[in-house]
This record gives sequence, C-alpha cells and structure tokens, in this order.
Amino acid sequence: MAELLPARGGVMRKWYVPLTVAGIGGLGVFLFSESGRRTLRWIGHYIRWNSEGFLEWNEAADAELKKIQETLSAIAETLQPRTELGR
Repeated sequence: MAELLPARGGVMRKWYVPLTVAGIGGLGVFLFSESGRRTLRWIGHYIRWNSEGFLEWNEAADAELKKIQETLSAIAETLQPRTELGR
C-alpha cells in the first residue's frame, strides 16, 4: 500500500514555483490595470484619512500583546522545576 502513495509532498513540490509565479504575475497584472490603480488610490486615501483609527488599534494591540506576554511569563514561572521539597 505504501508503494501506491507518492512521496510526502513530492507531487505538490513541482507546482510551487509555477503557482508562485502565476500568483505574483496575476497580482502584477491587477495592480497595473485601471481597476488596480483605482483600488490602490482608494486604499491610500482610506489610510490617510483614517490613520487615527489605525493608531488606536495599534495601541490596543500593543496593550493586548503585553497582557499575553505577562500571562505567558506567569505560566512559564509556574512550569519551572522546583528544587525544594514541599513546593
């Protein structure tokens, strides 16, 4: 049965480069088209006018990451091996 199955990832491996090139090429074609340029202008306009919202989100994300780091540090502290008996 093992002989019937291809090597792990062998079939897909030969498609990595062509799919990557096609994806990048498609993205390039879209960005150079009129609708792609219009989309980029809209994104630039949206970011410029809503930068305050992005800054607020960034501050909230930083606060959340600090909380996660503190929690992970507390968990790591509890997982440290104890050398004293009774702890």
